[in-house]
Amino acid sequence: MSTHVRTALVSTAGHCKVACGFCFRADRAHGFLDTATYARTLSRLKEAGVEGVCLTGGEPTHHPHLRQLVRLAHQFGMSVSMVTSARTAGEIIALSQVAHLLANVTVSADSQGAMMLGRTTRTAASGVETLRAISTETKILHVTCWDLNDEECQDLAGLVSGAGVEVQFSPVILDERTLRRDGRSDEDYLVQQHLDADRLDHYFNLSGRYRAYLRELRDLQFPVTGGKRWGCRSAAAYVTADGHIRRCPYGKASVNVHAPRAAIRHFLTAPAQDRVTPDCAAICRHSNTSDDSSASCAAPA
Repeated sequence: MSTHVRTALVSTAGHCKVACGFCFRADRAHGFLDTATYARTLSRLKEAGVEGVCLTGGEPTHHPHLRQLVRLAHQFGMSVSMVTSARTAGEIIALSQVAHLLANVTVSADSQGAMMLGRTTRTAASGVETLRAISTETKILHVTCWDLNDEECQDLAGLVSGAGVEVQFSPVILDERTLRRDGRSDEDYLVQQHLDADRLDHYFNLSGRYRAYLRELRDLQFPVTGGKRWGCRSAAAYVTADGHIRRCPYGKASVNVHAPRAAIRHFLTAPAQDRVTPDCAAICRHSNTSDDSSASCAAPA
C-alpha cells in the first residue's frame, strides 16, 4: 500500500559546523541548495500533492537566501517549518527575519550526557533563549537525551514551562561500533534508554507512544534471528541539497528534480521500496506531540 506523501524535508545546506558525534544525517556535502533548483522542486512536489516543507540542514540559517526559500514555498501554497540549531547572534537574526512566516520552529538541543557523548554545546537553556527571541506561533524544543538525571529533568521542566514552548524528546541512537568503542553492551544501551524514559516520564508524563518508539528502536537495532525490517511508511519525502528527491533520507532510490514530471510523480506516489532503519526511525515518527518527534520537524540540524 502506498503512503501519500504530504510533506518534505528539505536540506538547505550540505554542511554543518555542529558535527555531533552521534549525528545521523543522511548526506553531507559542500554548498547550499540552489534557489532555482528549489523552486523547481516545490513545483514538482506541489503537483504530487505535497502540502508543506520543513527546511533543515546542515544549518538552514546559514543559507544566503533563506527568506526567499520561505517566500517561494508560500507562493506555491505550502506551509513552511524549520529545524535549526541557531545559537549565534547572526543565526538568530537570520531566523528572526523569517520566523513570522513559519508554521513552527524546532530548535535542537542535547542533554548533558548527550553533549558529552556527541561533543556538542547545544544546551536546552540556549535553545530556549533562541525560541524566546523569535515570533513564531508554535515553538518546539527538541532534546536528544542520554544519561539523564533527576536534577537535569527538573531544571528542563521548569525551563520549558516558564518559556511556554513545546518539548520533544529523542534518545541518542548508537551504532554497534560506538557501543564497542565505549565498552557498552547492547543490554547497557537498552537499560539506559529506559532509565532515561523513566526520568522523563516523572517530569513530563510521557504517553505510551514514546515507549512504543523505544521498542521499535530495540527491534530495529537488535533484531531477533531472522527478523525483517518493515517497509517505509513515511508521509514525508526528502530533498537533498543537490536537488534529488528520496522517499527516505536514507533511501537508495531517488529521482532528480530535473526528471520528467511523470517520473517524479510516479516516484512520489508509488509504494516506497525502502526499509526502515534505526537512523530513519529516529526522524520519522507518526505524530507531532509533546513527547514525539515527527518527520516534518525533527530532522537533525
